[in-house]
Amino acid sequence: MEDLTQEEWSEQLANDDNAVVLDVRTDAEVADGIIPNAIHIDIYKGQDFINEIEELDKSKNYYVYCRSGNRSGQACNIMEELGFENAYNLEGGMLEWTGDVVDLD
Repeated sequence: MEDLTQEEWSEQLANDDNAVVLDVRTDAEVADGIIPNAIHIDIYKGQDFINEIEELDKSKNYYVYCRSGNRSGQACNIMEELGFENAYNLEGGMLEWTGDVVDLD
């Protein structure tokens, strides 16, 4: 796992053809907006979270975020334990995000 600053995360993501953006916030948090093209899997779903993560393609590069950067850091650690080699945590999460956000409705 690697912690990336907002700038590093955005720049690396923009230049990564093998990238998947992963939002690990709750449904209520996601209702406030989501980074474009992100997949949403709530880390608070416990075993269901792990089950859904295990279905993802381990050859992809995952850019993981939450509200502040704590849960996404935990998610990156879980992903590493499950055999994912490239998981990048967004430091500061959505609280510091200045990039695009889309509403899901």
